[in-house]
Amino acid sequence: MDVVNPYFRSSDYAEILTRSGVRVLGPNFANSNLDTPSLPAAIGDAITDDECVIIDVGGDDAGATALGVYSRQLSKAGPDVMYVINRYRSQTTEPEEAVQILREIEGMARIKATCIANNSHLKGLTTEETVLDSIPFAEKVSELTGLPIRLHTSPVGVVPLNKIPLLYQIGVHVRAPWEQAGN
Repeated sequence: MDVVNPYFRSSDYAEILTRSGVRVLGPNFANSNLDTPSLPAAIGDAITDDECVIIDVGGDDAGATALGVYSRQLSKAGPDVMYVINRYRSQTTEPEEAVQILREIEGMARIKATCIANNSHLKGLTTEETVLDSIPFAEKVSELTGLPIRLHTSPVGVVPLNKIPLLYQIGVHVRAPWEQAGN
């Protein structure tokens, strides 16, 4: 779940996720006019029950603050904490900026990242060159943090699988309101 960004919240796509076998635990105020970073108590239960829990706290320390409530439980669970980077995001155009934001997130969440996911894209304008040009950026973030790169992403069909080691192709289902069909 993305607990901060009102345009890209998993709870808005609960039906699609549920059909794929994912139990969605949305923010406390999901689908309301309140945009407050908060997590439901059921997340603590899921962590305790040893479920696979995926929490998207957004790209900055605001969402990570809500996650900090569960830092003790998460630490006991030995979590795999993936830091997702996007070279083309306005706040992280330089590797040093991405590292600074990571440190802020870790500080507020009181938990350390274990690896990096390079999800650099330009939404519908993503090309093979967009993805390939992001690899040196991801490598530099990895070097500066000491974290391994777990994977690189590419929209299905944009980059052939054999071009990039650790490439994970993704289908894009989430769209901003202004990108919806008919707009």
